[in-house]
Amino acid sequence: MKKNVFSRMLILASFAMTTMATPAISNADTLTLKYSNFFPPTHIQSKLAESWCQEVEKRTEGRVKVQYYPGGSLLKVKQTYDGIVDGIADVGLSGLAYTMGRFPEMSALDLPFGFPSGVVATKVANDVYGKLQPKEFADTKVMFFHGHGPGYIHTRDKEVKKLEDLKGLRIRSTGMSADIVTALGGIPVAMGMSDTYQSLQKGVVDGTANPIEANQGWKLGEVTKYCVRCNETSYTTTFFVAMNKDKWAAIDAKDQQAIEKINKEWADKHGQAWDSSDQEGLVFFKDRGNIVIDLDPQETAKWKQAVAPVIDNYAADLQKKNLDGAKVVKTIRESMQANL
Repeated sequence: MKKNVFSRMLILASFAMTTMATPAISNADTLTLKYSNFFPPTHIQSKLAESWCQEVEKRTEGRVKVQYYPGGSLLKVKQTYDGIVDGIADVGLSGLAYTMGRFPEMSALDLPFGFPSGVVATKVANDVYGKLQPKEFADTKVMFFHGHGPGYIHTRDKEVKKLEDLKGLRIRSTGMSADIVTALGGIPVAMGMSDTYQSLQKGVVDGTANPIEANQGWKLGEVTKYCVRCNETSYTTTFFVAMNKDKWAAIDAKDQQAIEKINKEWADKHGQAWDSSDQEGLVFFKDRGNIVIDLDPQETAKWKQAVAPVIDNYAADLQKKNLDGAKVVKTIRESMQANL
């Protein structure tokens, strides 16, 4: 009797182990990644990031799946890079401007080089990274970079037609755009995009530095009245998409190749989306009776002269850190010319 009971227990235990092992075997061929993004889910850049996740699963035939966390629901924007390194997120999208000092060479891309479009900014960013291969990203696997179209200064209720009009205005700005605002005579106020609408609405700041797309994407066109365009001093904000190195190493070589191909395609998509959303943002801005101010050539020359030291000083600061600042600036300028 005891022998029969014992035999039955062995059979049941064996069955239980087999049952438990079955999903483990089926899941062994599937790697699930967590993707963190600070853009709100309705933003075009967030939608593109989500479509990247879907495309990865499609082209790897389900061997790599990606859980998407928009709107900073997994990691806040400033925590994204460290969160990728630490494995809190496996993939993440953030901007260089939100981690000032962490990426000294690549952050030079955000200087006022006069970027004409998101497509150009995106091509230049990926080209410069490929040529410089800076060590600052060595602890992650870089997927790709992208950058928004020309960044301009928008004001809440003061019309800006000349350099003197900016003096003393509190302008929301982050990263390199803060140095640009200072050079133009304004007072930079560090602030994330998610806080900008309310701060403009309440008069905490007098204006904001941002691409035209943000007038619709972040609804800033509802709380600003003027946009002053100066293409010769326009800047971009460079964004990166990076992956945890261990998770990248865990992906089969065939699937890595598929993802690399997707990365090249999606970098272009992000750049194109910045430009199309700039056009939509301009319509959104003007439809509300807001005014776009284009500087005359003489005034443009003054603005360009005012911001020129921002580039020179940044290159000099890189030299102090034993980095070749002159080479970084030269590489960006050459890439700009090649991609115009």
